[in-house]
Amino acid sequence: MTEISFDLVLSGGTVFDSVAGTHSVTDVAVTDGRVARIAPSLAAQAGEVVDCAGKWVMPGLVEGHTHVFENVSKVGAPPDEAHLRRGVVAAADAGTVGASTFAAFREFVVRPAEMRLVNFLNVSVLGLIDFRFGELLNPDTLVAEDALAVARDNPDVVRGFKIRLSEDVVGSAWRSLLKSSLALAADAGLPLMVHIGETEEPLPEVLGMLRPGDIVAHCYTGKPHGILDDDKVIPAVLDARARGVLFDSAHGKSNLSFEVARKAIAEGFLPDLLTSDTSARNWRGPVFDLITSAAKLRALGMTMDEIVPRMTIAPARRLGLDTEGYGTLVEGGPAHVTVLEDTEETTLPDAAGNSIVAPRLEPALVLHGGQRVETTPWRGLGTGR
Repeated sequence: MTEISFDLVLSGGTVFDSVAGTHSVTDVAVTDGRVARIAPSLAAQAGEVVDCAGKWVMPGLVEGHTHVFENVSKVGAPPDEAHLRRGVVAAADAGTVGASTFAAFREFVVRPAEMRLVNFLNVSVLGLIDFRFGELLNPDTLVAEDALAVARDNPDVVRGFKIRLSEDVVGSAWRSLLKSSLALAADAGLPLMVHIGETEEPLPEVLGMLRPGDIVAHCYTGKPHGILDDDKVIPAVLDARARGVLFDSAHGKSNLSFEVARKAIAEGFLPDLLTSDTSARNWRGPVFDLITSAAKLRALGMTMDEIVPRMTIAPARRLGLDTEGYGTLVEGGPAHVTVLEDTEETTLPDAAGNSIVAPRLEPALVLHGGQRVETTPWRGLGTGR
């Protein structure tokens, strides 16, 4: 009789090494909440076996850009329902919270959540209470000392800062506000995430001010002042990337254009971070969730070997969550695991009124610290949900 060595074995799936960006068909064994072994033919030693043949087995997904300040901000989606039950085990709220609302975010969102949550603190003390009113139209709402104090007192949660540079948010003061935000981020030793699209001046004016490690959100936006000129990625974007500036796909309700993404991907310009920018405004469409965002970019030309690192190890490192075992699937590490499977082809929308027909991805199994997560079905087009 074969001795039982493992609590659970995920058998025969396509297992991703997120660091190397490669995959192989093998087994993953889990015991006491940790990855005990990654090797072929482990099923006979398992107390329980899950057949993962034909499925994608990867580190638990890490969402680098979302909005989850539910019940306070009008744009806050429910974190566990919108993310964890759809395969995401850790996520960063991107600027929904300001210094004046951070205590509520920590107490009422971070603390009770089943998943791991961190954030990019909005440089405005107001945060994104309501998208109808630009949080920096009054420049006095950027109170650097308040933001710095929150970041220094809460290093386990605050992993960067966020500024939106759209003209309806910052008016004509974008340059001085960006300079102040960069100085704040430098004082804290943290990155700055910068929302682009409909800025007052062309993108190269913004990019020239950014530092290595700063993040440009919405790199595939179809709004004015994006990354393309004459259907080519502009040189300033390539220069910024060469300096270490990162680019985030951040779908959002109005910031993913299939036409922009298709052209950029064909040119080899892939996002450094693959994110959804989920919010209360879009998690029932057109975004839905991170894995649907990934399916869209796969349909536009990215491979799974390119996709998986960008929604696991890359955001985990940027958020400092790799030191907690997020973003990788390694022997001895915590068993944060997401198993995805392809669905039949579905009509998928972008944020600019276009659509494509392509397979989606669905979570077949999710483990967070070895504990099974109850998954929920896709809230897709025409479901009425």
